[in-house]
Amino acid sequence: MQKLMLALFVLFTFQLSLVSQNLQSPSEFLGYPIGSQFSRNHQIVDYFKAVAAARPKQVKIESYGTTNERRGLNLAYISSEENIKNLEAIRTKNLKNIGLLEGKATSSEVAIVWLSYNVHGNEASSSEAAMLTLYNLLTKHNDLLKNTVVIIDPSVNPDGRDRYVNWYNQTADNIYNTDAQASEHQEPWPGGRPNHYLFDLNRDWVWATQVETQQRLKVYNQWMPHVHVDFHEQGINEPYYFAPAAEPFHEIITDWQRDFQTEIGKNHAKYFDAEGWLFFTRERFDLFYPSYGDTYPTYMGAMGMTYEQGGHGRAGLGILNDEGHILTLVERLTHHTTTGLSTIEMASKNAKQLNTEFKKFFNNASLNCKSYVVQGETNHINSLKELLNTHQIQFEKPEANKVSGYQYSTAKKGQMTINNSALVIHSDQPKGKMVKVLFEPNAKLSDSLTYDITAWSLPYAYGLEAIASTTKVKSNTNFTTENQPALNDAYGYVSAWNSMNDAQFLAELLQQNFKVRFTEKPFRSKDSKFERGSLIITKGDNKHIENAVAQLQRIANTFNQELTEIHSGFSQTTPDIGSPDIKLINKQKVAVLSGEGTSSLSYGEVWYFFEQDLHYPLTSINTAHLDRTNLDAYHVLILPNGNYRNVLSEKTMTKLKDWVRSGGKLIAIDGALRNFDRDEDLNLSSKRSENNTETPLLTSYADRERAYSNHLITGAIFKAKVDNTHPMGFGYGQDYFTLKQGSHNYNLLSKGYNVAYLNNTQVFSGFAGQEALKQLDQTLIFGEEPFGNGSFIYMVDNTLFRNFWENGKLFLANSIFMVNNNAFEL
Repeated sequence: MQKLMLALFVLFTFQLSLVSQNLQSPSEFLGYPIGSQFSRNHQIVDYFKAVAAARPKQVKIESYGTTNERRGLNLAYISSEENIKNLEAIRTKNLKNIGLLEGKATSSEVAIVWLSYNVHGNEASSSEAAMLTLYNLLTKHNDLLKNTVVIIDPSVNPDGRDRYVNWYNQTADNIYNTDAQASEHQEPWPGGRPNHYLFDLNRDWVWATQVETQQRLKVYNQWMPHVHVDFHEQGINEPYYFAPAAEPFHEIITDWQRDFQTEIGKNHAKYFDAEGWLFFTRERFDLFYPSYGDTYPTYMGAMGMTYEQGGHGRAGLGILNDEGHILTLVERLTHHTTTGLSTIEMASKNAKQLNTEFKKFFNNASLNCKSYVVQGETNHINSLKELLNTHQIQFEKPEANKVSGYQYSTAKKGQMTINNSALVIHSDQPKGKMVKVLFEPNAKLSDSLTYDITAWSLPYAYGLEAIASTTKVKSNTNFTTENQPALNDAYGYVSAWNSMNDAQFLAELLQQNFKVRFTEKPFRSKDSKFERGSLIITKGDNKHIENAVAQLQRIANTFNQELTEIHSGFSQTTPDIGSPDIKLINKQKVAVLSGEGTSSLSYGEVWYFFEQDLHYPLTSINTAHLDRTNLDAYHVLILPNGNYRNVLSEKTMTKLKDWVRSGGKLIAIDGALRNFDRDEDLNLSSKRSENNTETPLLTSYADRERAYSNHLITGAIFKAKVDNTHPMGFGYGQDYFTLKQGSHNYNLLSKGYNVAYLNNTQVFSGFAGQEALKQLDQTLIFGEEPFGNGSFIYMVDNTLFRNFWENGKLFLANSIFMVNNNAFEL
């Protein structure tokens, strides 16, 4: 009997071994030739899991998170049996070599390559390529895995991918139509490119506002790969782009990084040349703005590269482009598979040198600035700490009373007295080069023609005082936290108003039906001075709430809110609590326009702001339904950036103005202002016409693009003056650093309130052309125009841009809750 059982066991083991060797190709597994259909996200994940089951000694699947729409985020680790067995040792050795993990550094000859696919959901060929790349690695190119660990993220943005693929599969003809005018090539708003909140995940690496990014970075920073590739698609008339990148390169990029990406590009070219495929290099896609899937890894020491295949969401399964070529999904995924495998090949051939040069990158002795010291409002500091912790960047508490160096607020040498909120971030830490990129006041720009914004310095973005010091500032890690004292029974409680944390606190109070007041004038009570905008919660206003003090205590603790007790409505200095200058905050009902005409990105920023930052209800109204929407159901209507030419007819404009006149607040952001420019009933007017942006007639064809840049502002930082006595400016000082993303500007309002405006044209960071600068002086940034019983609120600069300009968000919160607060009854 024992012999029979042993024989059966041996037979079962043998059969299991045969099954594990039966590795299916993507086409065999999916049931259709790869590239003949778009695969849904779950099919891609299922294929990766099937391969891992068939090759358990070479493939490991890891779930690293979940999207907003509950789709899984997964990574595949592919290598030799020996490397997979020692995967954790390879990872920790890499981190020890660059000082991110304690322990003795030892040399390694294993290259770590991370391939990211489908960060833009409608650039859908790349996830198909991910499957084929996995299969080819384990079959035709197994030898490359002896000294490489390949990490594949088959779909960075599964929500966007399925939005696109589901639409296409529902829309496309049974036999795909190559006519570019066919409906299957006309993707509807908002498209599959962004994630659930309509954010561009390829521009979120540093800011980490989205759950996909937050969860991915945890794993990325546990591995710190030597090579990272982001796979994309571009227009249908472009062939294929791969490294080397275009200028400008950020100055911290090493000669090795420059040279090796060129060698990788030459290796790709060898394969493309053999097939007669078209490609281009060194154009358009630069390495400067830090929040991309190529720049972020580069500033973390890797060979960070983006690969761009022609096609995009418009291409579908096949499209006839302007050159008469039918561009198919099969062709697109084949190109991506080729460059992916070529990248791994180059990493394998140069694994030892990759490790050596990677280690060198983390030596930061040559960095000129040794310490960045920042201080400011506590909640702004805490927000910055969260961001630094996300990237595992160390910060400490300065010991000095004063620090000297480059002063951000004046753009020249100065001195700052240090207070208890201050942080110091040193550059002599492993991620010191990323510290330089994020904190330097004005990044060195080798070429004004860039792919994105040219300024992002964190002290400006977070509204902090800052000094950059060329000598290391003494510091320690002795941070202390203070518990908030328990509230006693009192006449009322006062909370400061100067950060988004305060706005979140207010939003929660309103939703819990607390009645909250705010002061339009400073006052003093119980020997404490309270500035404009301070929130006041009185016992008398909130008798309707059971255990109101205990409830208030709970909410205050949730938001780490410091409340000051006041014991009388009689203030030491006016206004008293019952003054008309201390107003009740009405619970605002807010709507935002979405759909055709709106920028999906801008709409997504507003949507995200309300759901994830403010935690306050928001109603989305599709522009197609605006004419028949009862606006009297809302106190506030937000128009995101967009082109409303086909949305706001004369009839609709009259409807909007009548609604504002009766007490509504309309908040227009960025491009939405153009709909109210020079309206006969309104005071808003452009300072210059679009014709002024034309290049000189005698400029040569070859020089037109560069000449045109003289009229551009590509994400530059300016200092604006703020009227902080106006409710829209509550919580701000007299200066505000604004990020301008374009050169279109508006005259100061002659009727209404210029809450923030430019009264000089000094560029504190980033690029602005000389012709554009000539038009900026005395131009509007934020303003309110009262109109009947309501208001038009103009936000020329978008404070929600990519959700990283923390210091601008309170302007929008003020506009919602404090500007013209006499809300009408719904």
